[in-house]
Amino acid sequence: MAMSIAHRATGLALYGGTLLIAAWLIAAASGRNAYDWAQWAAGSWLGLLVLFGYTYALLHHMVGGVRHFIWDFGYGFEPEHRMNLARMTPFVAGGLTLVAWIVGLAIR
Repeated sequence: MAMSIAHRATGLALYGGTLLIAAWLIAAASGRNAYDWAQWAAGSWLGLLVLFGYTYALLHHMVGGVRHFIWDFGYGFEPEHRMNLARMTPFVAGGLTLVAWIVGLAIR
């Protein structure tokens, strides 16, 4: 039940993050001053925190989707397997988030 709620919450967070990406694209199309301000906002500590949260929400939602994909093939319905998949979801998403940020910062 908790993973179902978390999956819906991350889906909702992705809507908000997508609006921020759209705002960034609009700023990029609006000119240098608007783009510079958007870049400053995204590069601030609060902006980076929001981007990190967006990355986690995206990857958590994706891992939840993979869990459902496994179920679509008929695997993982046993109570022990189902609980293990649910328990692993936030940790796998967290690990993937850290890897994505480390790679992103390394190539920056």
